[in-house]
Amino acid sequence: MRRQSREIALQVLFQVEFAPQISFEDLLALFDEKKDLGIIKYADAIIHGVQAQKVKIDEKIQEASRHWKIERMGGVDRNILRVAVYEMFYAAELIEPKIAINEAIEIAKIYGTQESSSFVNGLLDQVVRNERR
Repeated sequence: MRRQSREIALQVLFQVEFAPQISFEDLLALFDEKKDLGIIKYADAIIHGVQAQKVKIDEKIQEASRHWKIERMGGVDRNILRVAVYEMFYAAELIEPKIAINEAIEIAKIYGTQESSSFVNGLLDQVVRNERR
């Protein structure tokens, strides 16, 4: 169930970057009819949480990324990273890093490029290491 929520959140966050005039609520409504209410509620929590903490989330990602500016990362990868960082550090119910990273890798395999899963894995691993310092 949470995987579906993360996938919906990724799709909505990605769409809003390219069409900011469309609201989160309008995009979420596209999924409402086909999905369980619990899935939609958790997706909504992720979406609004990522937006509320976006500056802090992006700072953590940027700090971990030596070679890529966050705005130069692929949109799918960037939003997968944002969802995982949100769940590990800012969610009401924090997700253990290895679980959040594994979920992000699996989603990257579905929605990203051939390199996305290893990119996401390496970057999130570095985010966690930076936090432990």
